[in-house]
Amino acid sequence: MDTLSYRTLTPNAEHCNREWVVVDATDQVLGRLCAQVAKILRGKNKPCYSPFVECGDNVIIINADKVRLTGKKWTDRIYLSYTGYPGGQREITPERLMQKSFNKHMKPGKHPLFLKVMKGMLPKNRLGRKLINNLYVYNGPEHPHEAQNPKAIDLKTV
Repeated sequence: MDTLSYRTLTPNAEHCNREWVVVDATDQVLGRLCAQVAKILRGKNKPCYSPFVECGDNVIIINADKVRLTGKKWTDRIYLSYTGYPGGQREITPERLMQKSFNKHMKPGKHPLFLKVMKGMLPKNRLGRKLINNLYVYNGPEHPHEAQNPKAIDLKTV
């Protein structure tokens, strides 16, 4: 009997089939939507998942301006950041981050509210920094990634 055939295969980046998916954020709760998208970005919905390999899909979120938050979280929730200088702690609300997303100087596809929420749901290491670049968020129903032939998915069925 050949005992070499019993080896466990460790998936690597070549084994993973990476796709492009489109998610519609219309009338979805922000945190629940981002939790589902974080699983897709990491590749946890695939059989070839490995925690140290970038095997997730590229995700495009459209209609980000129609996302909702429950309760008074638009004005009462506070996100903190720190500049690194003494007295450099900054506060910002989700409402203000949403207003920033309509600024014409923002990089296309980089929505500040979604990036803030998604960074908290991904690993805090170099893999997490690579995975956040696979997320593209747009306020309207159009996106410039038609050449990648993304498939639309419904998060309730994933």
